[in-house]
Amino acid sequence: MSASSDSTFPPHVSATPNAASGAETTLWRSKSVVSPVSRDADAIQTTGEFITWVGRASEAPASDTTVDLGATVVTPAFVDSHAHMLFTGSELSNPSLSAATSAESFLDIVASHAATLAPSDPVILRGWDETTWADATFPETEKLVNAAGGRDYYFPRACGHIGLASPSLVAAHPQLAQLDGYDAGGIMRQAAHRATFSLLTRHVGLSLRQSWNSAALKHAASLGVAAVVECAISTDDPYCEQDFQQLLALGERSDHPAVFGWWAELCAAEKARDLGAYGCGGDLNMDGSIGARTAALKEPYFDEESTSGHLYLTADQVHEHLLDCRRFGLPAAFHSIGDAATATVIDAFHKLAAHVDVEEIRLARHRVEHCEMVDKDLIAGLVKYGLYASVQPSFDAAWGGLEKMYASRLGKQRSLEANPLASLAGVGVPLAFGSDSPVTAIDPWGGVRAAVHLHNPTQRLGMATAFAAATRGGWRALGIDDAGAIMPGQRAHFAAWEIAQDSLDATGLPDIADQSVATPRCGATVSSGHLIHQN
Repeated sequence: MSASSDSTFPPHVSATPNAASGAETTLWRSKSVVSPVSRDADAIQTTGEFITWVGRASEAPASDTTVDLGATVVTPAFVDSHAHMLFTGSELSNPSLSAATSAESFLDIVASHAATLAPSDPVILRGWDETTWADATFPETEKLVNAAGGRDYYFPRACGHIGLASPSLVAAHPQLAQLDGYDAGGIMRQAAHRATFSLLTRHVGLSLRQSWNSAALKHAASLGVAAVVECAISTDDPYCEQDFQQLLALGERSDHPAVFGWWAELCAAEKARDLGAYGCGGDLNMDGSIGARTAALKEPYFDEESTSGHLYLTADQVHEHLLDCRRFGLPAAFHSIGDAATATVIDAFHKLAAHVDVEEIRLARHRVEHCEMVDKDLIAGLVKYGLYASVQPSFDAAWGGLEKMYASRLGKQRSLEANPLASLAGVGVPLAFGSDSPVTAIDPWGGVRAAVHLHNPTQRLGMATAFAAATRGGWRALGIDDAGAIMPGQRAHFAAWEIAQDSLDATGLPDIADQSVATPRCGATVSSGHLIHQN
């Protein structure tokens, strides 16, 4: 790809009043452009952060600069609507326990990484999933201590809702024993998990955090992502707030994707606003995860009938949070996976609607993060209050169906019903796709493919619907309605893809409904008119 001055076109004509006066114009040329206003487009003109023209390059208005994107297909860029940049960057920079296939390989990864650390450094690795092992047995504590070289350690599971703590860490912090989810053997859940994790993340300084955040953002840009929705959680980590603000500042730079931050703290909308957050909530946990058996279910777990998970907030608490967000003009969002958790959220909205006009509630664009296991009654509640479903189709690809983790935890029927994407989309619940990275990897095309190929055939989305949820849906969930399509007046967020011409469907998108079609390779990503990735 190359950029050059090009003055061979007719005089410049601005196609939208939204373009910044005096801003530089750029013509982006490619093999083809997926646009609703021009079926044979192969060029885009941008002025500042807006698209001002789309069409054939031979008919383009004059521009200050021309960028040749080569033989690529240009589409709207992706939005990752739920992610965790710090931990994503950490996994890019350190080994991941997701590679473990047994207790023995788990120990090997720990020992190899511990050997690179100073004697006083704690060992923090995440990502294990025992349901993928032939023998789903945790490593023995004594062997873990030896593998870590006697250091403090904490190993969160892939879901991020349970972890293995070293005996030395548990002994040094007796306050952990007072928290819900504490286990003297070191298997931490609920509040004990969150507190234990924050004890060790405080060892990661701001400089290293910034490098991890930047690495994660650049990685997202390399995959065609123009914006990331960060779901930060308030913890006792003394760097937590500074890290959040530092990440937001990285998102304002012209070489990174945009960052929209959620601050997850109950009834803390004023604080969230002052930190620069987009909204208050996000990963404000109603419950935990299916893998950790802490997602709050209406019926007990299939493989452990003694528990139905854990509900962390009541409907009254959610109602108070909604009032607090309303007071400071911020949207709210809730991490809700189990059906009992989402039922509690809907109950809180019923309470709110008793004294707040429903149309006002709908205009706020509140969200439910993950939004799994919802039945017809819960979906009706989502529709009534205009709630956005921020979902991760990659969860179904990783754990859904009749043979994987969801089936073992929930039983086969509930596993197939866990991600009712077609039921949601079919009645108008707006969808926004995310990864929950590093729970599952940032892989936007993989998320689209997962939605098109859900394990439950009756809940599969069409290609156009899935792609819209991964692009325009993410912007609309953020209250940004002039983004997500390549047409004049829209914000200039797009990506160029290397893909064979015979792999395209009638709309010009890659036909990934065909499993044999390879995942497109990103050649360039543009966010707000700035080139943030170039291959």
